[in-house]
Amino acid sequence: MTPPRRRSAFTDIRWFEELASTNTWLLEAAADGCPEGTVVVADRQSAGRGRLGRTWASEPGSGLLTSILFRPAVGLPELFAVAAAVSLSALDALEAVAGVRAGAKWPNDLVVDDAKLAGVLSETSGAGPGPLAVVVGLGLNVSWPMPGPDADALGATCLEGLSGRPIDRRELLEVLLDALAPRRPLLDEADGRGALVREIAGRTVTIGRAVRVELARESFTGTAVGLDDAGRLVVQGAAGERIVSAGDVIHLR
Repeated sequence: MTPPRRRSAFTDIRWFEELASTNTWLLEAAADGCPEGTVVVADRQSAGRGRLGRTWASEPGSGLLTSILFRPAVGLPELFAVAAAVSLSALDALEAVAGVRAGAKWPNDLVVDDAKLAGVLSETSGAGPGPLAVVVGLGLNVSWPMPGPDADALGATCLEGLSGRPIDRRELLEVLLDALAPRRPLLDEADGRGALVREIAGRTVTIGRAVRVELARESFTGTAVGLDDAGRLVVQGAAGERIVSAGDVIHLR
């Protein structure tokens, strides 16, 4: 049963059977003046995407595919905190609803034992009235891929496979938004954004791991030692400490 709402923010939830992309729909709506706090959900995405233009497809109704619109008082260098607020709220909801404790893999995945459970994609638009529009999309595997060849090939897992029972997507979304509402005010102040970065650092399983970082023109290995104030990954390599603002990070065994 879906729990009653305990929040006054993030109450405008628009649920669709199918969209090309929840992020694209909400970015276009934001350009037309759609208010902050709008939440879009789709049972299926025909053109869902992740970082670096990658695509991600799943069976209809098998995942929680949602995007949330923010208009925070932040600049582009501070946007990591917006995605961090969503990731942290999703981690809270996973534990509260399904009893599954996941971690964050820098920069934008939620994982259990290195298997991908969810991806987070943040996009911005300066068009339309008001401050910068930030859309954070979450694609969370609820009932697919179950443990087996598909999951192994994708390096992924799903919530029902981990919890051993059916999970109500609407309940999961409501609990996530309940956890997000008190974090939202933190985005408008430097101290609050710093608190969100520190909180997600405490849930980031990449920290302390040997990693390979793949950039556009090079790759290097080292040990991830932390996040800086902007949420960038700090990696200690053979040539010294490096700050990574974007790139693919592979956990090494």
